[in-house]
Amino acid sequence: MAYNTKTVCRITGLTRRQVDYWDRIGFIKPEVQEASGYGSVRLYSFRDLVQLKVAKVLLDKGLSLQKIRKAIDYLKEKFPEVEKPLAELRLITDGESIFVLTEDKKTILDALSKGQLVMSIAIGRIVEELKGDIETVGRERKYRVKVRGRSYEVILHPDLEDGGYWVECPELPGCASQGDTVEEALRMIRDAIEGHLEIVEEEKTKAPAV
Repeated sequence: MAYNTKTVCRITGLTRRQVDYWDRIGFIKPEVQEASGYGSVRLYSFRDLVQLKVAKVLLDKGLSLQKIRKAIDYLKEKFPEVEKPLAELRLITDGESIFVLTEDKKTILDALSKGQLVMSIAIGRIVEELKGDIETVGRERKYRVKVRGRSYEVILHPDLEDGGYWVECPELPGCASQGDTVEEALRMIRDAIEGHLEIVEEEKTKAPAV
């Protein structure tokens, strides 16, 4: 599964500006597809989501982006076999430094060479939370829309890769539409239902009398 910038922001709580900036400076770049020009779409992997979420947690704990990047550079040098430290290592922080738990439980590496008290960042819990958030964001939802005085049930499907939503009306086969927001998608399906009904009426008038 791949996730575009809009979906990433909805899942991680980051702003589009943060995600775009982090890509441009090479902090966290999309693993699936990078932007290739104006209008192109970035596509992030689940591992990217973990990195982005961990980075947000570190920022929320009081660490600056500069400190996080410095720590990542150190970790990549210290653990060359680890491609994405934020997603693969067990990190703890006290709001001033970033510490790494090693295989030796008695050894904690200080990625910034300062700090004493530590606070754990549970990567496993973040992964589970992300899975739950993805399931919530991607879950289809049912709505009812009124057209010509009649209520129709429609099903809204989030598009995690391209962003936005597509929506269908099961009662009218082939009647579907899409929109960037829930409100726009529901407005568009109303128009689609109206158009569907008009076509049905036209076909009835053209049908030869039996």
